[in-house]
Amino acid sequence: MGDMISTTPHGAWDSPIDARLAAAHDGSPEYVAFVGDEVWWTAPRPAEAGRRALIRRRPSGAEESVLPEPWNVRSRVVEYGGVPWTATTGPHGPLLVFVNFADQRLYAYEPDRPGAPAPRPLTPTSALGGGLRWADPRLRPELGEVWCVLEEFTGEGPSDVRRVIAAVPLDGSAAEDRSRVRELTGGEHRFVTGPRLTADGRRMAWLAWDHPRMPWDGTELRVAELDADGTPRHVRTVAGGTDEAIAQAEWAEDGTLLYASDRSGWWNLYRTAVHDSGADEPAQLCRRDEEFAGPLWKVGLRWFAPLANGLIAVVHGKGATALGILDPETGEVVDAAGPWTAWSATLDAHGTRVVGVGAGPHTGHEVVELCTAIGRARVIGNRHTDPVDPAYYPEPQIRTFAGPDGRDVHAHVYPPRNPGHRAPDGELPPYVVWAHGGPTAHAPLVLDLEIAYFTSRGIGVAEVNYGGSSGYGREYRNRLREQWGVVDVEDCAAVARALAAEGAADPARLAIRGGSAGGWTAAASLATTDVYACGTVKYPILDLTAFATGETHDFESRYLESLVGPLAEVPARYRDRSPVRHADRVTAPFLLLQGLDDVICPPAQCERFLEQMKGRGVPHAYLAFPGEGHGFRRADTMIRAVEAELSLYGQVFGFAPAGVEALELGR
Repeated sequence: MGDMISTTPHGAWDSPIDARLAAAHDGSPEYVAFVGDEVWWTAPRPAEAGRRALIRRRPSGAEESVLPEPWNVRSRVVEYGGVPWTATTGPHGPLLVFVNFADQRLYAYEPDRPGAPAPRPLTPTSALGGGLRWADPRLRPELGEVWCVLEEFTGEGPSDVRRVIAAVPLDGSAAEDRSRVRELTGGEHRFVTGPRLTADGRRMAWLAWDHPRMPWDGTELRVAELDADGTPRHVRTVAGGTDEAIAQAEWAEDGTLLYASDRSGWWNLYRTAVHDSGADEPAQLCRRDEEFAGPLWKVGLRWFAPLANGLIAVVHGKGATALGILDPETGEVVDAAGPWTAWSATLDAHGTRVVGVGAGPHTGHEVVELCTAIGRARVIGNRHTDPVDPAYYPEPQIRTFAGPDGRDVHAHVYPPRNPGHRAPDGELPPYVVWAHGGPTAHAPLVLDLEIAYFTSRGIGVAEVNYGGSSGYGREYRNRLREQWGVVDVEDCAAVARALAAEGAADPARLAIRGGSAGGWTAAASLATTDVYACGTVKYPILDLTAFATGETHDFESRYLESLVGPLAEVPARYRDRSPVRHADRVTAPFLLLQGLDDVICPPAQCERFLEQMKGRGVPHAYLAFPGEGHGFRRADTMIRAVEAELSLYGQVFGFAPAGVEALELGR
């Protein structure tokens, strides 16, 4: 006799996917690269205070951590970070240079050297800004240096900062002496990426941009000749500008320069020959209305990697959905077969081998190697194993909804799914609309056990790639220009209403949740619509005026000029759209979650909002977590947050979640 299916109200279904399991599988491998014939990457460790470990895959297939606790391989450049490590093979095995999160110093380490002395610092500490910061390193052993981005604070303010490409001696002489660091660029641009060097070391390329542009608005591709001692000369801009966003540049083996530009309206690949007087007219290698790159949120992201034979490994699609090999002579792309529907912006090539990080609707993020000689892709690291029966995973639907004026709104819909439960006849499920962060970002189609935590309990989830999201071309991104708090709110509401109208969701039991920019969208939705019965708001922006006048970090300090408009010209718009100014309009219960170490969306934003909510009789809770920054990384924090969210929904939607402590809602 088969297992019985229980008739249980939505939200109260028993599920083996508990909060601890969801937290243990949070995060993904990043910054994958070859070190000789080995593959190395960073990996999350939620149970180890949220550190990022550096993992190496031995030729035998064994995975091991290169550095023990508490080493945390993570950069804070532009706060979101960037590539935090590089390595090359030497006489004693790998020579590793990495950024340690706690002090942001660069360290050198030879893990295979006999006796393996501890990592030694290469850079000094600083009392300003939490230390000198480094990212996107490139080893120059022939010069005895490592070249990388230096972010240096010059005062106490978040925008008292300069960024240059710098050369750090490998002998440790700069560990106590900042003057031994050699600056390779002059600080003429506010933001730079790390250097990309030709095979002969005679040329260097990098990206640069300035306020108020974000890197997806416009960047410049800079090139310099290099003398024998590495001194740059004849620096010039060869592509890009205020209205052309170049997201990545690499030198091909033949010395031509490859780059991803959105000059056509989509991030496509181009190739140009560089010479002393400038560069030739670029050739578009594969003209498609899809993306071969994305928004440069972290320094050194890679969506393509040149191979020695002239082919190019590419991550592409509408939302980085495929890994393929591009033939630049024909424009043909051959995609790797496999279950992966989303690829991270990390890619490397070595000989005929390509390595990246892919995930799919039924698999978590895995390190995948593609052998271009035989066209076979296989998992080589962080292999997905099902911690529970996959019957508890949701089956996502890729949907396009009609928004206001008939505009397309892209979403992934995850209906409730649990093999042991069904709802009573006639009961429609509650749904939570998820608004992603950014807002210039994208919700990928991947297995997320936090989504499964809710769907396996009978609560549907709809992830909305609202207007302004990346992955659908520049025109779609530009829908949010000066419309933040309008278009995103409208698009999320359109999806929620459509699900209710088609009978998929209970119109009386709709919720919205989001973090960071998604937290803004969630809060703005609660303040300006009557669609949602409650909301979960995580580390949000709530006060636009304060955010634009020094209450955030430098990288995004002028972001609102494109999202809302210049503050000096439209101050009323900043006030009118800020939830903190319209707390009286919020009548639905909400949960507010905040990291107390967050310098991007600081706790002061939440505190001012809560002050306005006092005594208004709206049920709400505020959970603040010491030691957490922007985005939660520690397992205990993630467990508490997701269980509190479920408790909120239970209290508002009228079900009793099993095994979850009741969230106390104040008024």
